[in-house]
Amino acid sequence: MSDETKNNEQPDESQSESSSAFETGSITVEKSGHFIHCLTIIGQIEGHFILPSQNKTTKYEHVIPQLVAIEESKDIEGLLIILNTVGGDVEAGLAIAELLSTMSTPTASLVLGGGHSIGVPLAVSCKKSFIVPSATMTVHPVRMNGTVLGVPQTLSYFEKMQDRIVNFVENNSRITADDFRALMMKTGELIMDVGTVLDGEGAVNCGLIDELGGLSDALGFIENVIEEENKCSTQ
Repeated sequence: MSDETKNNEQPDESQSESSSAFETGSITVEKSGHFIHCLTIIGQIEGHFILPSQNKTTKYEHVIPQLVAIEESKDIEGLLIILNTVGGDVEAGLAIAELLSTMSTPTASLVLGGGHSIGVPLAVSCKKSFIVPSATMTVHPVRMNGTVLGVPQTLSYFEKMQDRIVNFVENNSRITADDFRALMMKTGELIMDVGTVLDGEGAVNCGLIDELGGLSDALGFIENVIEEENKCSTQ
């Protein structure tokens, strides 16, 4: 077999990475000798029900196996989550956030555009969260589509679901449960709804997000954590 034929049979690595980025919204990059995986969580979080085809979605059954693979990978040393969400399935979003919060791999989140509803737990789930000044975080109570029975059991269900989200946010950010609930129940800011819209600076000032910053800041944080861990392991 000629060398030319062999070369033709070898896969194009750049094409493979481009295909992966297009299909899954993720890519692994090298920074200062460290391999950092970038995963995008955009649009609506799709859970147990398939959303209409015109909706931009992130499917939780795609994200969860990726997180497991990243955590178990010998090559990937860090994970960057880029968020621009408009809400979605609360159970599915919280499941992804819980996985992120329990990873030993150094993680950072970067909010671009918006972090709506369940996007808030996803943003705070990483070891450090960043937000660009023009992005917004929308905080409001849990809502449900479809028919809702007006019985005490339904109200209890909503309250318990809301408690799960509030407790998670409090445990993974600098905001208190009382302050977060106050943002959720604020009136007069959202048309025909209750809640609060925070810009980047406001999200940092109230303790919801750790720091104002962009892509280089988030990658720089992950790189620093990796190098610190490597120093500790060699001592």
